[in-house]
Amino acid sequence: MKLIRTQNAVGHVLCHDMTQIIPEQYKDARFRKGHIVTEEDVPVLLAMGKENLYVWEKAEGMLHENEAAERLAALCRGAHMTTTPVKEGKIELKATADGLFRVDSARLRAVNAIDELMIATRHGNTPVRAGDKLCGTRCIPLVIDEAKLIAAEQAAGGAPILELLPYKLKRAAVITTGSEVFHGRITDSFTPVVERKLNSYGIEMTAHITVDDGLENIRTAIDEMHRRDVELILCTGGMSVDPDDNTPGAIKRSGARIVTYGAPVLPGAMFLLGYFDDGVPIMGLPGCVMYAGATIFDLVLPRIAAGVEMARDDFVDMGEGGLCLGCGACHYPICPFGK
Repeated sequence: MKLIRTQNAVGHVLCHDMTQIIPEQYKDARFRKGHIVTEEDVPVLLAMGKENLYVWEKAEGMLHENEAAERLAALCRGAHMTTTPVKEGKIELKATADGLFRVDSARLRAVNAIDELMIATRHGNTPVRAGDKLCGTRCIPLVIDEAKLIAAEQAAGGAPILELLPYKLKRAAVITTGSEVFHGRITDSFTPVVERKLNSYGIEMTAHITVDDGLENIRTAIDEMHRRDVELILCTGGMSVDPDDNTPGAIKRSGARIVTYGAPVLPGAMFLLGYFDDGVPIMGLPGCVMYAGATIFDLVLPRIAAGVEMARDDFVDMGEGGLCLGCGACHYPICPFGK
């Protein structure tokens, strides 16, 4: 660092905080360490009694922390995201729309493997709302070798590391199975739960039917719902391996391509996902969705709502973090479940 006249400090980087005191009004750092002095700052600094300032000496190939944070944020920023103003070498990205947040984990690791810089994100494949914080970026020292930022840009590969996909599905059909509900022996408490979860992603239950047990009854209902103007079909109940649980067999007979029947997630192991040739997804929802705070349905629905087609490997990856801890009061998604 070097000592220079305040009038000559424009464009230089402060080496320490500069505190301003206004009796009975203000006492705080008016200018923070790392601040770049502007023309407008000079009279304020002089009024604070700062005739001289300690500043960092500029060197070719070295970047100030604010510029480094801006370049890191640019590596992350995809559509439907906005940046906060840079502050003390840190920038945050926030969502401008509701949707599914995704992270390219391999490229994020490659960037974070470079010394003296960092990007911290929330978990990928999770739902976010407009205004939610997505990530923060900064470099560790006050100044950094530009070569490290160039290496980070190369590791990022020219495409945003982060992605936000707004929800696109709008219409769903629900098929409620079970003789006890069909014959009115019990009240259907499953469908209201499903409808509420659908609504939270902007999806309306535009068709609903209750059918008696039996493979052909359920298959016929699936065929009928598939002919409706819907973008998602959900079958509730009858998903276990008991002989009279016919929902999985009915979905298979409907002609849907089965992605998975069973998943390494508790609650929700007996979940089924398939797709029809026209791209419409169909799910078989196990009974736990009706009463558990968070289940596999909560992990899958945001992706489906955003129009992401899921594969078998997506479910294989759910094993780590797929165990709900059964807290007395459910705090999902502020918990490790599904992450």
